[in-house]
Amino acid sequence: MAAKIKKGDKVVVLAGRDKGKAGEVLQVMPKDGRAVVRGVNMVKKHTKQSQNSEGGIISKEATIDLSNIAMADPKDGKATRVGFKILDDGRKVRFAKRSGDLIDG
Repeated sequence: MAAKIKKGDKVVVLAGRDKGKAGEVLQVMPKDGRAVVRGVNMVKKHTKQSQNSEGGIISKEATIDLSNIAMADPKDGKATRVGFKILDDGRKVRFAKRSGDLIDG
């Protein structure tokens, strides 16, 4: 099946402690059904000092389940479902079902 959410997409969180937050997808792991979204699901990680990085407590994004995020509509930024259509020139593109706008035009 074609990927509904890809790296670089703007998404909205539907469930969890970050519900309502929006961010950009940094990484998608289709086999695990998870994604990393900028500024969402932040966790504190204790790191030991090494030769190239300083030790201490750093904040980083943890993965979030794909079922808990949805594409942000290009028109109004609200959550939308994603559909696929084939254009006259033969390209398969994604579109927002909420507004009908093309996502990757």
